[in-house]
Amino acid sequence: MARKRAFVTGASRGIGKAIALRLARGGFDVAITARTLKDGERREHSPTVQRSDTKPLPGSLSTTADQIRAAGAEVMVLPADIVDRASLGAAAALTLERWGGVDLVVHNARFVGAGHMDLFLDTPVDVLEKHVQGNAFAPLVLNHYFLPQMIAQGGGTVMYVTSSAAYNPPRVKAGQGGGIGLSYTMSKAAGHTIVPHLALEYGDRGILAYNIQPGMVGTERILQGAMAEFGFGSDFGEPPEVVGEVVHWFATSPEAAQYSGRCIEAQEFCVQRGLLPSWNPKPETLDRARRGPAI
Repeated sequence: MARKRAFVTGASRGIGKAIALRLARGGFDVAITARTLKDGERREHSPTVQRSDTKPLPGSLSTTADQIRAAGAEVMVLPADIVDRASLGAAAALTLERWGGVDLVVHNARFVGAGHMDLFLDTPVDVLEKHVQGNAFAPLVLNHYFLPQMIAQGGGTVMYVTSSAAYNPPRVKAGQGGGIGLSYTMSKAAGHTIVPHLALEYGDRGILAYNIQPGMVGTERILQGAMAEFGFGSDFGEPPEVVGEVVHWFATSPEAAQYSGRCIEAQEFCVQRGLLPSWNPKPETLDRARRGPAI
């Protein structure tokens, strides 16, 4: 059977990398995009506007690409910045030119830069604008490239990696014991609204769309201690591979179509479906999965 093709943003590390690798092992060729092309590059990733943090984080598009090739899949490496609409458009256009189209788009990347751990009056409006551009307008830009092509080929799937902060009110102040700022919650809430519209307006033309809520995930940035002072320790969250398994299931399972337009609680879904037998979930993760549905 011909391999399917996916476009995954934010694939240099963390959740995006895990998604891209799982898709590569599961029958997809993958176009990957992010800012970091080579290991060791410096990018701003401070949680607060009060200071700068540009120390290199593990991971890059190059290392992800090497692992995708090792899995036997074709990879297209497309450096781009989600706050730079021209670079996003160039990445999408090149994918369409070389491959003719894709079957799956995963909007995983989010704006990683100052502001998401700052209080309301400490967050400049231009910082809020960058978060909204990265977390909401960037997916819109890419959808305008890929959606017409998907419709023309008879269908396709769009996934947005959302956050519970998009639909649950904050209960802790930003920067205090796991609380998070307006720039993150507002921008993720805006991005979260895209999926129901796609499912409603284009479901009859073969388009499936899902919000994937990853839950608390231990990414390289968190495990290196960059977020420790804000209540995110080195034992924080579950592995990114959990989200990769859930994305692969919704990209390939015949059952997935019935859930189009919905928000999927990834960790609970993975537990309930037994998608990752090697995973040993934390007790609180198991408790959530036992208490309620994952959709």
